[in-house]
Amino acid sequence: MNVDYTYRVRVEHRPGQLARVLEAIAEAGGLVGDVTTCKLTRAFSIREVTVEVEDDDRARELGRAIDALESVEVEDCFDRALALHEGGKLTIEPVRRIEGVQDMRDVYTPGVARACEAIRDDPDAARRLTMIGRTVAICTNGTRVLGLGDIGPRAAMPVMEGKAVFYKQLAGISAMPILIDATDPEEFVETVVRIAPTFGGIHLEDIATPACFDIEAALIERLPQPVMHDDVHGTAVVALAAVMAACRSVGVDLGDVVVGQLGLGAAGYGIAGLMVDAGAQRVIAYDPSEEAHEHARGRGVEIVDDEDTVLAEARVLVATTGRAGSIDANRIREGQIVLALSNPDPEIDPEEAMGAGAAFASDGSTVNNVLGYPGMFRGALDAGAQEMSSEMKLAAARALAESGGDGDGLLPDPLDPSVHERVAEAVREAAAEHG
Repeated sequence: MNVDYTYRVRVEHRPGQLARVLEAIAEAGGLVGDVTTCKLTRAFSIREVTVEVEDDDRARELGRAIDALESVEVEDCFDRALALHEGGKLTIEPVRRIEGVQDMRDVYTPGVARACEAIRDDPDAARRLTMIGRTVAICTNGTRVLGLGDIGPRAAMPVMEGKAVFYKQLAGISAMPILIDATDPEEFVETVVRIAPTFGGIHLEDIATPACFDIEAALIERLPQPVMHDDVHGTAVVALAAVMAACRSVGVDLGDVVVGQLGLGAAGYGIAGLMVDAGAQRVIAYDPSEEAHEHARGRGVEIVDDEDTVLAEARVLVATTGRAGSIDANRIREGQIVLALSNPDPEIDPEEAMGAGAAFASDGSTVNNVLGYPGMFRGALDAGAQEMSSEMKLAAARALAESGGDGDGLLPDPLDPSVHERVAEAVREAAAEHG
């Protein structure tokens, strides 16, 4: 796994010095990112240079190589990701300050009793009078985290905090990570059911298959608020949006093409099922594990016997196999739409797929579920929805597909708040229409 290191470098302020530093980085195999000027005098400059390297050992070697240059001193070197995580990424803060006695009376005793009584008489008033209506629980047991596998709930916390940061920044939702130390699905479900009254929605994250399917189904049945496993449905919505936009770009209709899905884990299952809901002509899939077949068949997905069948018949090819580099370029067909979504490395590099004749190709760096879940839950909470229905997911996908541009811009910028507002509006309208 590549890592980003920042080197704080002091060099003499004369022509060519920074170029020497950058040349040394390139010769050592580092990939330069940001370069920030921290201090500039007539005698020297101090700059922070961020470099992507293979691992910690290579980072230390690179630091020594820079420091060995004449008139150059490395003042500091640090792992950017670890530095950013110092102290965690979240806090809980009030939305109003208490400035005087009257404020205290309003928000606490005796005034708080008025809100309690209003909720007692009308439980739905809690959405308006408390944080419940703008709060989501991000629940995990850490059994399948990113590309790291089963690392447990505590080690999964940085991912959950990251999800919560995007919720707040992009959709104005307060999201609370909930780490559940239970691998048994029934124990997990019972835990979530008991804490669920605190939240307006339940976001499930990084739970291994097939338990994640059973957990989600049980919670949807038992809880009166929307429940969504983001690895399944958030990823599916963004993948569908990319396919919709790509089909429009090359002049074909999704209803006229065969969609092929390689890999039926959480993401693959969700993508294949939503492609069926979106009206694809056929959705065929291959996964070596027969355990995955039953769930997919239940969503209308056709299981085939081998990977070659999917590659040969699919106009739209989606891969979520977890096997980097597993698709050779000579297996790509002219005019195919290819989404190779395994992280951190895809089944085939998009440029390689395009060079082999694909009409469009992308990977997980573009098809990112952060485009989906903040706006989806914002819309669901605003609508007071009790579930995240298929119609709401399709509406979110259409909104994303219509928000992008052409070429590499088929999907919009995930950090653009207006994108999430459009997704929220589309989901809210779908909930109102089909609720």
